[in-house]
Formats: sequence, structure tokens, C-alpha cells
Amino acid sequence: MRTLAITSAAAIALAAVIAPAAVIAPAAASATAGQPAVPVLHWTPCDGSFQCASATVPLDYRQPLGKTISIAVIRHLATDPAQRLGSLFFNQGGPAEQIEGFVQDYPQIPAELRARFDVVSFDPRGFGFSTELNCFPSPAAEQKFLAGLPIFPVGHTQEKAWEMTAAGFDAQCASHGGPLLDHDSTADVARDMNLLRQAVGDPALNYLGQSYGTLIGTIYANLFPKRVGHIVFDGNIDPNAEAHGGPLPTDLREGRDIGDAQTMRAFLNLCGKAAVSACAFSAGTSAATTAKWNTLLQRLLRQPVTIGSPAQTWTYQDVITAFPEYSFSAWPTDAAILQQLWLASTAPPVPTGPPPFSQEPSDGNLEQILAVGCADSPNPRDPRAYEAAAKLAYARSGAFGPSFAWMHEPCAMWPQAAAQDRYTGPFNRPTANPILLLGNTVDPATPYSNSIALSGDLARARLLTIDGYGHTEFTNPSTCAENYEVGYLTTGALPPAGTVCRPDGTPFGVAAR
Repeated sequence: MRTLAITSAAAIALAAVIAPAAVIAPAAASATAGQPAVPVLHWTPCDGSFQCASATVPLDYRQPLGKTISIAVIRHLATDPAQRLGSLFFNQGGPAEQIEGFVQDYPQIPAELRARFDVVSFDPRGFGFSTELNCFPSPAAEQKFLAGLPIFPVGHTQEKAWEMTAAGFDAQCASHGGPLLDHDSTADVARDMNLLRQAVGDPALNYLGQSYGTLIGTIYANLFPKRVGHIVFDGNIDPNAEAHGGPLPTDLREGRDIGDAQTMRAFLNLCGKAAVSACAFSAGTSAATTAKWNTLLQRLLRQPVTIGSPAQTWTYQDVITAFPEYSFSAWPTDAAILQQLWLASTAPPVPTGPPPFSQEPSDGNLEQILAVGCADSPNPRDPRAYEAAAKLAYARSGAFGPSFAWMHEPCAMWPQAAAQDRYTGPFNRPTANPILLLGNTVDPATPYSNSIALSGDLARARLLTIDGYGHTEFTNPSTCAENYEVGYLTTGALPPAGTVCRPDGTPFGVAAR
């Protein structure tokens, strides 16, 4: 699945000890001239074995004595205190809240890292238990505003409806987003993390960042190069493609459409080579399975399909954005769903209403995601540019292209003041220690080309290639890569240049290439 896992029980427990700061307050007077005060963290037990605290940081780092916001922090103490090395900050990607997913996924962090580090995470400004950015009075109000809009538009009528709704959404945020809207960039998050590093008493930052977390870490490393300890990135974003604009929207500059299309080709190729018992969607050969997929998409363009119990309606846009999943271990389940859709799509069409909006905004956090994306990255200001971008993306990536052309279209009319804290480089400042990069060769969200680019962008970096499928090694485990990752974080020992690892498994049990 393509969203951060949420644990409702954890949310209830954490809510009892972390009070989200909805009101922006004056800064504490303890800050020195030109320097923000280091937060004092009062740790409180939460969710069993975890500890929670709230940190006060500047709203605007240009005014360190000005207004402040609150950052919600969580940690798990090292399980072997005698071998403790310090703290390890952890970000699972996004941009998104972190704390609830961290509580759920903490056991997946390698045992040696849990033993030797206090593992720390925090909800970035604008999200979760930290001071939130909200353009609507409630998630329900946001859902009502977006009701009936597809996940991405197909055809002229939907494109015009999308552009008009996005313009209204942007106007709503300009009027009601509040002062945080102007100070919600990834550079602000990196500065927050530097204060949190000081607050936990670490002289340098040890960090494991995944996906969007690699961008946080890249900006941190170039803002605070002397404070770089042992840092690992997993599933990398190309910061130059992110920071520097042009005729294409951000996701197309990052090549996400190309990564998705490449991964789906691999899915269909391997599925076609597998038995139906391993891949239910298989048509016996790779070519036949690919043709079956294309036919299914044409059917869904004509008519959505309802399957399952409880019944779920799938549109063309739903299928394009749901598959292939980021973990190749989920591909057999994906194949079973596609086969159900295939069988159901042969039935006579049943009229339905307009398709629902995507799953992301259903949580009432679309503005929080856009606030970061539109602040970080320049996108075309002319809404019509996205229509042209969608055509280009379709030409190079097929059905997967247009969705990535439209995701940042709301940035066209986003308040321009929101970009004032954007970091645009340089990205090659010499760091106190090298940075280890992990990149899967077939990654739908952060294509391997981004890992190659980042390894050249950074002044001191070592790229560890994983010849496998899916988004991040964390989601698609490789014992080989994990051993190098743990070794670097605990000892500073890098893998030899040019090292290539393989994942522990293969999709559908098909032999590795």
C-alpha cells in the first residue's frame, strides 16, 4: 500500500501525553541573539515502552525570538544501554506524520540498531501531533469540498473540473492556512531536527531516512555539514530535480512516472512467467499478461467495476494509482485483486455515480502534503501547463504518466510566500562523514536513477545498489544490504564501492534475473 500505516490504539495512547499546539505562541526568552533556544524535552511514558515529549521551535528561523510552534517527539531507549552509541533519528517518508507509523514499525528496525541507539522520530511541523496546518475547519469539510473529484483527471471535462477545484482549494488555504503556511518547507523540518539533535544531547546527527526522509537528510547535511554523523538514505530523491523547476511538474522531473511504469512492466513480466497459483492474473506468458492488463484498463475506462465483500468500486484511476504496490511481497495479493477485476469487468456494465476522491485526502491532510510540496519545489504557474505535461507523460510512461503530471497542479495557484524558506542548494557541501545510499534498481516511487544522481550530488556518498524490486530496502528486505547498513551506522564502515546486493526474496517466486 502507498500510505503510512496507522495504529489507532497508538494514536489514543499518544494523544494522552502529547498535546498538539494549535496556537502559535511567543518564543521563550532563553534564545540568544540570532540563535533559537534548544528545546527542553520532558519525556513521558507513552504507548507501553515508548517515551513522548513536545519541543518548542521557532515558527520562522529568521526570527528565532519570534513566534513558536510545537513538535511532537517520540523515542524508544536503546534496549542494551551498556552498548548505547547515542540517538538514531528515523523518518519513514511522506511528507507525512511519523509517530503512529513509528510505533507500529519499530520492531522492523534491525535489532542491533534498536539495541545500540535511542531511536527517535517526530511528526514534522504541520502534521500529526505537532502544530498542524489546516485549511478547513474539519476533515469532513475538506472531503465535502473535494467530493466527486477523481484521483486524477482523464479527459477535457475532468481536467477543467480539477483545475477549478484546485484553484478554490488554493484560495481556501491562502485565506485560512495561517502563518505556518509560509514556513512549512523541508528546510524548516531539517532545522527543527537540528534542534532536536541538540535537545537529546548528540554532537552529530545519526539518521536513517527513507523516501522523502532522504530529502530531509540531504538538506540537513548541506545546512549542517559539520554535524553529519552516520547517515543512511533508503529510496532516494534527487534534490536538484526537486529544487529546480522548468516546464514539467515535480513528479515528472523526478521520473516517478517512469519508475511506476518500469515496475509495472516487471510485475507483468514476472507474473506471466509464474504459475496461476503464484500469480492469479497470469495469462501464461509475459506478453499475454501485459495484453490482459491493457485490456483491463480499457474496460475500466468505459465502466468502473465493483468487487469484494464489503463491495468496493474500482475506477480506472484507482487501479493506476494502487498498483504495483511498494512491497513486492504484496504483489500476489495485487494479482488476485486484478484477477477479480478482470472477471467482474466481463459482466454487463452497471451505471454508477462519479468516482470517489483519492485515499490521501480522505484523512483531511491534502493541504498538509501540498504545503510541503509546493513550498519545496517550483511548479508551473499556468494550470494549462499540466494538460501538456500529462500528454508528455502518457507518451513516455503510458497510463502511469498523467497521474504524476496532475499531483502538483494545485501548486499552480498556491500562495507564493510559502516558498520563502525553500532550500535550492548547494547539495555538495563536504560533510564530516560520508552518507550511505541504498537504492533498489526497480523502484516505483524513487527510481534508481535518482540514487545515481544523489550519489553524484553529495560531496561524500557511497551508493549501495540492491538489484531488486519495490520502494526502499526497509519494505523489501535484503539481509546483505541490511548488514552493510547496520555496520555503517554502528561502526562507520562503508561497503566497498560498487557493491550490489540482492533482496531476500523474488516476486511470485520467479527466479532472480
